[in-house]
Amino acid sequence: MTAITKKPVNPTAHLTPEDIEQLGIELDAIRQDVLDTRGEKDAAYIHRVVNVQRRLELASRAVLLGSALPPLWVLGTVGLSVAKILENMEIGHNVMHGQWDWMRDPKIHSTTWEWDNASTADGWKHAHNEIHHTYTNIVGKDNDLGYGIMRVDEDQRWHPMYLAQPLWNFINACFFEYGIAAYDLELGRNLRIPKEKRSAEFKANLSKTLKKIRKQATKDYVVNPGLAIPFGAFLPTLAANFTANLVRNIWSHSVIMCGHFPEGVETFEKKSIPERETRGEWYLRQMLGSANISGSKAMHIMSGNLSHQIEHHLFPDLPSNRYAEVAPKVQALFEKYDLNYHSAPLPQQVYSAWHKVVRLSLPNGWLETTNAKNLPEQAKLLWAMTTKGPKIRRAAAARLQQQARKQARAA
Repeated sequence: MTAITKKPVNPTAHLTPEDIEQLGIELDAIRQDVLDTRGEKDAAYIHRVVNVQRRLELASRAVLLGSALPPLWVLGTVGLSVAKILENMEIGHNVMHGQWDWMRDPKIHSTTWEWDNASTADGWKHAHNEIHHTYTNIVGKDNDLGYGIMRVDEDQRWHPMYLAQPLWNFINACFFEYGIAAYDLELGRNLRIPKEKRSAEFKANLSKTLKKIRKQATKDYVVNPGLAIPFGAFLPTLAANFTANLVRNIWSHSVIMCGHFPEGVETFEKKSIPERETRGEWYLRQMLGSANISGSKAMHIMSGNLSHQIEHHLFPDLPSNRYAEVAPKVQALFEKYDLNYHSAPLPQQVYSAWHKVVRLSLPNGWLETTNAKNLPEQAKLLWAMTTKGPKIRRAAAARLQQQARKQARAA
């Protein structure tokens, strides 16, 4: 990954300040075209999605009352999984971005929506809308990728604990909604502060989040299974709700990983960002710090149209159903300004993101310099780096990186 300013070739070096500002003007024009043409078709779309999601969830929960029968368990679980994904991705995420506020409908307004998730809407909007979308991929400012809980950049010093990050990332995927809630609370940072010194704001937000988690757990693991008791389906319904939440969490995690973490997505040093970043400079950072997922219309809807992650990061407040329309225009600008429009099918992006998780769990250069012939020797080196002190680790790391550079030059 490595911050863009530390790469041998900066992909933006050919752009002049005038180019960047002109790029911003052209992107503003694309955005304004959509703003000027929002209307009944867009409103009909989101109302249709909300109605389908609510009916699907209600029908699935009704089917699960008979989930003692395996076919009904499968049918209800699949339906509930899809309903939860739709609610979180295409509805909740986008409603809370304010994409539909122009309709003035209090039922689907960013100020009133509370989603089917462990994190509170207010906490998520602050961490995601205000922090992540403002400081996208700036090391030390944007924690959305995993800075602090995972090693996500070569410039982060390697430590043996990172060997467990593939497992940690998988666990995080399974319980992603709780990871989001912890992130929104900045839980790690706040728990390191003595209890008596923690801010009143953190204590209030923690109380709200715990209340939200209790509400979610009561709905999925008490009320819905409890209604199935007369039909002898308490445990199957309990398992179905757990499975639906698991499927929703893994899917959401995968989509987010594909949009931010594949090989080729850029990160930025905090000191390289101007104190007063222009609109064009902000746009350029969003373009290079995101990746798309190519696929069918159904896949786009199920991803909350975050399969158009580049367009979403450029225009987070535009209706999600319009991203497919503006994507070719955005791609044309990438080509015009000689920039890489990062897009690939879902399996390829998932593989790329997980490959990076594994690669960065290891010392820099270890994976690149390891092959079938030298694996025993490389394993011994990794063991030494894991069990010996910092001096041994630093010396071995320098050796690995030197070998990797030689290998790259030879290739």
